[in-house]
Amino acid sequence: MRSKTFLVTGGSGFLGRALIQRLMQLPDCAVVAPVRTTSAVLPVGVRVLPLTTLNGTNDWSEALTDVDVVVHAAARVHVMKEVSLDPLAAFREVNVEATLNLAREAAASGVKRFIYISSIKVNGEGTRPGTAYRADDVPAPIDPYGISKLEAEQGLKLLAADTGMEVVIIRPVLVYGPGVKANFLSMMRWLYRGVPLPFGAVHNHRSLVAIDNLVDLIVTCSDHPAAANQVFLVSDGEDVSTTQLLRKLAGALGKPAILLPIPAWLMSGAAALLGKRALSDRILGSLQVDISKNRQLLGWTPPVPLDKALCQTAQHFLDSRKS
Repeated sequence: MRSKTFLVTGGSGFLGRALIQRLMQLPDCAVVAPVRTTSAVLPVGVRVLPLTTLNGTNDWSEALTDVDVVVHAAARVHVMKEVSLDPLAAFREVNVEATLNLAREAAASGVKRFIYISSIKVNGEGTRPGTAYRADDVPAPIDPYGISKLEAEQGLKLLAADTGMEVVIIRPVLVYGPGVKANFLSMMRWLYRGVPLPFGAVHNHRSLVAIDNLVDLIVTCSDHPAAANQVFLVSDGEDVSTTQLLRKLAGALGKPAILLPIPAWLMSGAAALLGKRALSDRILGSLQVDISKNRQLLGWTPPVPLDKALCQTAQHFLDSRKS
């Protein structure tokens, strides 16, 4: 009996690397990884293929040979400083056209299951206090990135109905873990340096997901019969306020959290005047997800608790400063 073969796009990215490492630890598992950069460090045994660009005309025939499961994690991601004159068209080229092109070729090649890493932005930008997004809510994306992700999901569902290839859609919230970049890394740097932060009185509720928990759900969805043609949200199952998150991270870093109790409404107003409303919404607003569907349908619960995952993330940050 031959091994199960996965094709993982975005293999040189934060999620892709972690997923490939996990897959290569499984028995009888092979991985194909099309990557744009030849300098990507991937585990021994991974079949690496060059991918110069990602669009609706890629030829995936070689990459898809004998592949059983595709995990499509590559995407044009949400950007803070958009340079495209037509952002929605730019997002559609990669997130819609390239995704559906890959999916069509995967179905034609006999791929059994196609796992699409979407985004919580398909649901919307935030939740009211005491409420949470659910996997089967009516989507309400606002920005071009979220709209493009929804359009890809819709196209995949139609393709699944037409071809019989099983599609699984996973919408993560903010992903963190060892090696995380962007705003999460900035927070750790501020805390490590002892920078006073004006977030001592933020009483929002945010769902996060540790990279190991997201990877575990993807692996579960790769062969669980009940996952076929379903949409799942994913988080750690433990929501925190921005204030709580910063205190937990500071503790994991072995540093005191110097958090000034500035009222959230004051910071929100100041951010609006400075044209930073979107950034303030991510820091001060609530975004919660309900993952009860994962438990009920798959018997899946996040294997890594929030506090442990934050400690692992902080330890990697500390170790990287020593090297």
